[in-house]
Amino acid sequence: METREVEYAIIGVGTAGLGAYSRIRKQTDSVVLVQHGPYGTTCARVGCMPSKMLIAAGDLAHAIDEGSYFGIDGNYQVNGKRVFERIKQDRSEKFVGGVLKYVSTIPDKFRIEGKSTFVDSHTLDVDGRVQIKADKIILACGSTPYVSPVFASLQDELDTSDTIFELDDLPKSLAVVGLGVIALELGQAFHRLGVETTLYGRSGRIGSFTHPNMQREVLRTLQQELNIIPQGNFTAATKVADGYELTYVTGDGETITRTYERVLLASGRTSNLRTMNLDRAGLVLDSRGLPEYDPLTMQCGDSQTFIAGDATEDLPLWHEAYIEGRIAADSAINFPVRKEGKRTSGLGIYFTDPQMASVGAEYSTLDAEQIIVGRARMSSGPRHEIYNDHRGMIQVYVDKNSGVLLGGEIFGRGAEHMAQTLVLAIEHEMTVAEILQMPVYHPSLEEVMKTALSKALFQLK
Repeated sequence: METREVEYAIIGVGTAGLGAYSRIRKQTDSVVLVQHGPYGTTCARVGCMPSKMLIAAGDLAHAIDEGSYFGIDGNYQVNGKRVFERIKQDRSEKFVGGVLKYVSTIPDKFRIEGKSTFVDSHTLDVDGRVQIKADKIILACGSTPYVSPVFASLQDELDTSDTIFELDDLPKSLAVVGLGVIALELGQAFHRLGVETTLYGRSGRIGSFTHPNMQREVLRTLQQELNIIPQGNFTAATKVADGYELTYVTGDGETITRTYERVLLASGRTSNLRTMNLDRAGLVLDSRGLPEYDPLTMQCGDSQTFIAGDATEDLPLWHEAYIEGRIAADSAINFPVRKEGKRTSGLGIYFTDPQMASVGAEYSTLDAEQIIVGRARMSSGPRHEIYNDHRGMIQVYVDKNSGVLLGGEIFGRGAEHMAQTLVLAIEHEMTVAEILQMPVYHPSLEEVMKTALSKALFQLK
């Protein structure tokens, strides 16, 4: 077996791993990247980019469907084969291609392909071919879709976000398991492209909002368009002649048995660390069986191992993975001196329609007695009126003593843009009064945001 001795071993060549490599490579040649599976990052191959391409197609079809209000009637036909041809082509040429081009510039001597497992705290085995001895290890190995036990026997046949974009055509019917970001975005897109789609939840929660009012608003609104069964559990899944027969028991005790051509498992992702023999790594593990780590340094306990990206199972977001990769690298470079990185304010966006966005502190983490809630419905905005889109609302959470904006939850047209404005204000610790001094153009979607902030200011006064 070949043995490699290096100062740094980076496990995973995704967004976090590449961010770490770019930092470390400037300091030393004693580094190796280990990649299991295809290159290209989760975002570019099976996440952010292909999902948004499918959403764009679905939204275009939906816009035509809704055009009669504006006096525009259109007849069209969805060509499922062309939908997926375009996704695969653009993904390959515009997104994955760009990542592969960068990876190809990394000399071969810094790259090893294969699956890593721990031998001990400083030694990794790669497919039984190569043994890597590293002073410092950065775990950026990403995640894989979670498959619940009821679907385990069919997991090689059912779809996940890792496989759904490899379809050649749209199915006639689709069951979506989950009510998180992947489930909602893809479920709505397939529905709008003419697929008979049902979305199944487990806990009754939908999306990422933590304020009860926002949770109710999202479920009520999306159920007007989508077939959503929010609470219950699957008890059986069987392959049949025309697809897959699923049995689901609702929270009210009703048993539902239906057959679908395809099933999309979209109930979260699980860290690839779980298959790396963590028990041999000498790390302190949390209740989930994953390494305990400091989010300001990404250091695992007091070890010389660091973690970043989806491997933590905490913040599966592109921008967070990139930040964490660089923080982990800086901490490893400066070890044993503690070096804290700068974490940004929370920012998460669901590209559903209406969009959902969360910024800053989650409502569930705030003391309800110490905050002011500024609220406005999207129907109050003149631009939303122009679009005939009255769905949704916005809530901002403000410290009642200082007037500083702490967080917000936005559900409606233009949520992604309001979120970018609000998170900038949170980063600069601005008060509501200071934010309202900034100009808001008329008519713009952001006027609803201004209304919510104004209502918060009124309560403060």
